[in-house]
Amino acid sequence: MPIEVGQIEALFRYPVKSMRGEAVDTATLGWHGVEGDRRLALRRIEERGDFPWLTAGKLPELIHFAPQRQGGGDGLPTHVRTPEGEDLPLFGAALAADVARRYGAPVQMMELKHGIFDEGSVSVIASGTVGEICRLAGQRADVRRFRPNILVRTTGAVPFEEDHWVGGVLRFGDAEDAPEVTLTLRDERCAMVNFDPEGGRSTPEMMKAVVRANQNHAGVYGTVTRTGRLAVGQIVALQR
Repeated sequence: MPIEVGQIEALFRYPVKSMRGEAVDTATLGWHGVEGDRRLALRRIEERGDFPWLTAGKLPELIHFAPQRQGGGDGLPTHVRTPEGEDLPLFGAALAADVARRYGAPVQMMELKHGIFDEGSVSVIASGTVGEICRLAGQRADVRRFRPNILVRTTGAVPFEEDHWVGGVLRFGDAEDAPEVTLTLRDERCAMVNFDPEGGRSTPEMMKAVVRANQNHAGVYGTVTRTGRLAVGQIVALQR
């Protein structure tokens, strides 16, 4: 039987890869992750390798670009707000030119139906893990540094507890047809955790803390095995 391990504390999606994310109260979990998550990305036009996408690892300013929906709704964004506060059409030449100027090479906004993910299509982290890493790094606890889809407040509040969930299935909610995610691997971190989501200042102490505390792993990745609706406050249960 599934064992209750906590509840959903927060949900996030990131419409454009490496740009600012958004917190939501509810989200649809489809076969390719949270709907609307990382469905868009900037392609480096001159890049011929296996990973042509522009990320904040190559242009840290990207995390201060904020996708916007003009006219309301809950679909994909229509515009992007630049760090200077200008709203530019998502697929417009002006946005591509603005980013290209900062990056130093041409880019093109792309939409991919099934999303653009580094590893798994769903990322989960425990709030105890976030708190411990930020404490060790001497930084204010901010889950946005870790860019998860699902933040779980565990009953045990033990840092890195989610490492032990790998190989199991997380169920969200208590309905018979509740959405489920099979956890496949630990999340190996990159320099993204160093970037302050507000000021943009780089704090290398963050990644050093992840390396020192847990061999550079924080959070876990998973694959959707049952679709459904996620909501803040839902019970999270683990089945092995």
